[in-house]
Amino acid sequence: MQQYTYLLINIFTVIICFIFSFDKRIRFDQYFKAFAVAAVLTAIPFIAWDIWFAARGVWWFNKDYTIGVLLAGLPVEEWLFFICIPFSCTFTYFCLRKFFYISWANGFNNMIVFATCVGCILIALLHHFQLYTLVTAVAATLTMIFLHFIVKAGWIGEASLVYFCLMPGFFVVNGVLTGTGLEAPVVNYNPHEILNIRMLTIPVEDAVYGYTQFLLVIYFFKLFSPLPVLQKAAY
Repeated sequence: MQQYTYLLINIFTVIICFIFSFDKRIRFDQYFKAFAVAAVLTAIPFIAWDIWFAARGVWWFNKDYTIGVLLAGLPVEEWLFFICIPFSCTFTYFCLRKFFYISWANGFNNMIVFATCVGCILIALLHHFQLYTLVTAVAATLTMIFLHFIVKAGWIGEASLVYFCLMPGFFVVNGVLTGTGLEAPVVNYNPHEILNIRMLTIPVEDAVYGYTQFLLVIYFFKLFSPLPVLQKAAY
């Protein structure tokens, strides 16, 4: 069963959200196509990033925890990761907006963008020799600039709030992938390419990486949704 570890992580991450997508009170199934487009468009640069880093030895995957099928040097489970995790995150965002008033968080848009950009730029300048740290900081900064200043996204605050609410799941999934509860990590990191600041076993860069990916998925999801993403407050 050990070789199915990463595959099972993906399945358990998505299965409950997928089942409840068909609930008549939620009907997230109406947004499957929009999500698929959003996930694929976001996955393209992130998978390219993944392949590049794996080739350079920034991170690598423990073959003991995968089924052994590789695509472009990545385990097939890693490809599924870019569908399963965004699905659960987008589903959670959709449900929280549908059943709760969270648009109040958008009042903090400017503060969030400013803090993220300044923090990431400083980190990039101070740690430009550590590749994962540098690329993650630059990607987060460019994403914020794109969303806030170019497309004028007004939902950064509420998306950030939802990402914070997703943190327990983040710690469980990324914790297992980075070795929590296992004899060895599923994903290993070159210590010379990260800050080596860990949240339990999780490199802090992973949280910024996930945040950037989440924001881009939500942007494309909204862009291609056939219906408004419902909320108690006006969209």
